[in-house]
Amino acid sequence: EGRRQRFRDRFDVPVFSDWQQMLTDSGHIDIVGIATYTPVHAEMTKACVEAGVRAIYCEKPIAATIDDAEAMLAVCRQAGTLLVINHNLRFHPNTRRLRDLIADGGLGTLTSVSAQWTSGRLGNVGTHMFDAIQMVTGLPITAVSGTLDDSSKPDCRGDDFRDPGGWGVLRLGRDLAAPDGGGPAGDLMCVVDAADYGSAPFRLRFHGTDGWAECQGREVHVNRNGEAPQVWAADAETAGKSSMDRAMEEIIHTLDDGAPFAYDAAEAVRTLEAILAFHASHRSDAAWAALPLADDDRRIVLHSG
Repeated sequence: EGRRQRFRDRFDVPVFSDWQQMLTDSGHIDIVGIATYTPVHAEMTKACVEAGVRAIYCEKPIAATIDDAEAMLAVCRQAGTLLVINHNLRFHPNTRRLRDLIADGGLGTLTSVSAQWTSGRLGNVGTHMFDAIQMVTGLPITAVSGTLDDSSKPDCRGDDFRDPGGWGVLRLGRDLAAPDGGGPAGDLMCVVDAADYGSAPFRLRFHGTDGWAECQGREVHVNRNGEAPQVWAADAETAGKSSMDRAMEEIIHTLDDGAPFAYDAAEAVRTLEAILAFHASHRSDAAWAALPLADDDRRIVLHSG
């Protein structure tokens, strides 16, 4: 109650102790942010659509199951509601600049990708990494070979939120024929190193025939063959404005001006499926788990806050 009171005093807006009451008693709402635990995202999204909300800005991962994620996508598409998932790297200028550099051939042909973070939590942290890898390369994850970290890093909220890290390989689908004289061909591989415990810094690296680029947090280091290294500062063009601020600006631009939104929520569904494929592969001694998942693999539940 104290937090609600402080929020009301600061922003002079109505506050509610129940989200359903908010939807029924607030009149018309243009945008709702869903920042609750993952398992209730689908229920809340459906209720928002039924209440006539025009845009939903939902925390990641999109849902705890593939069925729930696909249901969220379907109900929003049917109603014409904009669904945006908070994979905030997508809205950072440096991530978009790197995507454009690679698309324009600035690193040559990509040869591999590597992702490293040491907090584990494939569902809560890996979702950002997997989504950014697909965004920057422009390629979908089509299969996963993974091993979960069995260190059993505890979560203060209990076992229902145990979200392990792990190690593995993501296969990114790419129909690339070998050039005359030799060169990269076939799918693109990404190595994942995400142990539950460790001290190595966040790194996301893209290797190409003409150079490589590495994301160090929001800062990007670009090394192109024969050129001086570049560093794209994390705060360039973003002083005083977070990626979430930028996402909200783009949501409003879409609602007010009809501008196309740059991020299809279907990509968040694939990101969830890739995380669950990690779990499916682990069950089969790191055998490749192909997307889309099927049968029992499709029914895996993600435990993530």
